Amino acid sequence: METAAAPRRDARARLLDATLAVVRGKGFAATSVDELCRAAGVTKGAFFHHFRSKEDLAVAAAGHFCAMADGLYDAPWTGLPTAAERVLGYVQLRRDIIGGAFEEFTCLLGTMVQETYATSDPIRAACEAGILGHAYRLLPDLTAALAATGRDDVTPETVALHIQAVLQGGFILAKATGDPATARATVDHLIRYLTFLLAPAGRP
Repeated sequence: METAAAPRRDARARLLDATLAVVRGKGFAATSVDELCRAAGVTKGAFFHHFRSKEDLAVAAAGHFCAMADGLYDAPWTGLPTAAERVLGYVQLRRDIIGGAFEEFTCLLGTMVQETYATSDPIRAACEAGILGHAYRLLPDLTAALAATGRDDVTPETVALHIQAVLQGGFILAKATGDPATARATVDHLIRYLTFLLAPAGRP
């Protein structure tokens, strides 16, 4: 019984991994169920055993992507001594992993929501939850870092969303230009802005 269950779990995991790679590489609409099955090395019957539809798979893949992205919060930057350094360390890490094929560094959630926000509320909601949830995990450090600046003209929530907006916009620019360097340049500007914004009170 246990042996029979293992391949089913493995097929589901392979379909989720294939969705991350293929959809980030060519988009949601251009990706067919048949293509995902081929990429995962599973049958169409296995697909429909685990997922009712391509939309159902996309919602599950959003959660799968978020679980993978959460690993960024286990990276060395989390051990930096100050809140401002941790925020900047996180953004620097996001900059450092931009490169190679688009499916290796772009965001599945951003890719899917651009295509489906008006046509699939389940996918839109899953992408919203993932993007905002990931952004807001920086709130404790942003709150502490902004408190140390003595300024009250911005909120941690809006800064967290601004970080995500620059990252997502950078991915779009990279795809539009065919060059990941354009995304890295936008994040460089973000780092300069955050360095200025989070400078401790009394420091120029």
